[in-house]
Amino acid sequence: MRRLYANEHFPLRVVEFLLEFGHDVLTVQEAINRGLSDDWVLAFATSKNRAVLTLNRKDFIKLHRQNNQHEGIIACSRDGDWQRQASRIHDAVSDAGTTVGKLIRVNKPG
Repeated sequence: MRRLYANEHFPLRVVEFLLEFGHDVLTVQEAINRGLSDDWVLAFATSKNRAVLTLNRKDFIKLHRQNNQHEGIIACSRDGDWQRQASRIHDAVSDAGTTVGKLIRVNKPG
C-alpha cells in the first residue's frame, strides 16, 4: 500500500476509508503543518517519502510541471461520496505501479 500525505483541506472521511484499504496516510493536521504554502507541503511530503493527496489541483499540477522530483501528487476533484472517492484513489495508485514523479488525476465520475 501507499504512503500518502493528505493536504490541509482534504476530507478526513476519505482518509479514514484509505486507511481501511491499508494505506499509510498522514494528514497535515497530524503533522501540525496547517497554513503552509503548497510548495512547502510538497517538499515535506517528499522528505517523508509520501505522495500528496490534494483537492487543490490547479496549484499542485503547476508544481508538478515545474519539478517532478517528488514522491507523487494525487490531484482529486471533490466528490461528496467519500467512500467512492477513496476507492477511486486506491484503484488509481494501485494501477500506477509507482507514484514517484507522477501526477495522478482522480476525477469525480460523470
